[in-house]
Amino acid sequence: VAAAPAMSRRCEELLALLADGALHSGADLAASLGVSRAAVWKRVGELRGLGVQVESLPRSGYRLPRPVELLSAARIAGLLEQHGRRLGPRLEVLFEVGSTNTYLHDASAPLPGQPRVVFAELQHAGRGRRGRSWLAPFGSGLTFSVGWTFADMPPGLPALGLAVGVGLARALQSIGLADARVKWPNDLVWQRRKLGGLLLQLRSEAGGPASIVAGLGINVALPKEARDSLIAPGAQPVADLAEALGRRLPGRNELAATLAAAMLDTFDEFARAGYAAFAPRWAALDALAGAQVRVAQADGDVEGEACGTGDDGALLVRVAGELRRFHSGDVSLRPVTP
Repeated sequence: VAAAPAMSRRCEELLALLADGALHSGADLAASLGVSRAAVWKRVGELRGLGVQVESLPRSGYRLPRPVELLSAARIAGLLEQHGRRLGPRLEVLFEVGSTNTYLHDASAPLPGQPRVVFAELQHAGRGRRGRSWLAPFGSGLTFSVGWTFADMPPGLPALGLAVGVGLARALQSIGLADARVKWPNDLVWQRRKLGGLLLQLRSEAGGPASIVAGLGINVALPKEARDSLIAPGAQPVADLAEALGRRLPGRNELAATLAAAMLDTFDEFARAGYAAFAPRWAALDALAGAQVRVAQADGDVEGEACGTGDDGALLVRVAGELRRFHSGDVSLRPVTP
C-alpha cells in the first residue's frame, strides 16, 4: 500500500538529510526540518515503515547504514541531454510507488516520439516475469520504466525484449563491464549471475500503433542481508554492479541516465529495423550459447543444448538431435548427466 502524499513528502525531506550516511542528532534534524524532535522520531518510524533502514544510536542521533546518492530528476535530465534526449516533464522521479511499470501501464499511452521515463526510489510491488515480485532494498539498485509508442508496428515485435536486453548490455559494456551478457529471455548477467531483469508489457491495436512499457530492475550495490535473502536452492546466483565494476562504478544518477538512454535508443532503432538489426548482437552476447540447459514449462522440463534464438526471438534448443523452439519458460544451466 502506497504512503499518503503528505507522508511521502515528510519522509523524502528527512531522507535527503540522512542520505550522506553521517550521524545526525535529533535536535539538528528537527531544526533543519522546522519540526519538533518528537516529529523527527515519528518520521523515522514512517521511513522504516516504507522499508528504509534507519539506525538510531541512543543520545547520539540517526543515520543510514551507508551513504546513498538519491535520484534527482534534474540531474538525470541534464545527463540525458548529453545523450541527445530532452524529456522535460516526461521524465519523473517518484519517491515511492507500487510499480513503475504499473504506473505507466495504467496511464494513457504516450504519443509516438514522446516517450515517458519513470524512476522510483522505493517500489513496493515491483514485478518480474510470470508475476514474480522484484523488490530491491532502498538505495541498492535502480528501478525504472519507459513508456513508448511505435507509430507503425515494427517487424519482429515479439523479440523486442531481447533487443532491449542487448541495448542495456552494451550500455553496461560502455561503462566498463566488458563481460556483461544477456540470458534468454530477459536477464542481464555477469559471470552467469543475474544483475537485473526486464519486464515488457504490450498494448496494441490491429493495424494501429503498438505501445510498450518496459521496466528494468538492476542490482547496483546489494547489502549482505539482501544478497543472503536471494540465495535459495535452485535459484540463479545474483551479482551487483559494485562487485562487477569496483571503483569504476558510476553514481546512481549517471547510471540511470546511461541505461534510460540505451533503452530509448533501442526503441528508436527497433522502430526502423525491427529485430533483424539486433539478432547478431544477441548472438554475440548470449550467455547460454552452446550450454546444456533445462527449460522449465508447465507440462514438464526439457533438457538440451542452447542454440541461440530464432528470427522471432524464440529460444532454440537441440533436444535429442531435434531443434526445438520455445517462446516461454524458465531457463537454467543444467549439466545433463548420463
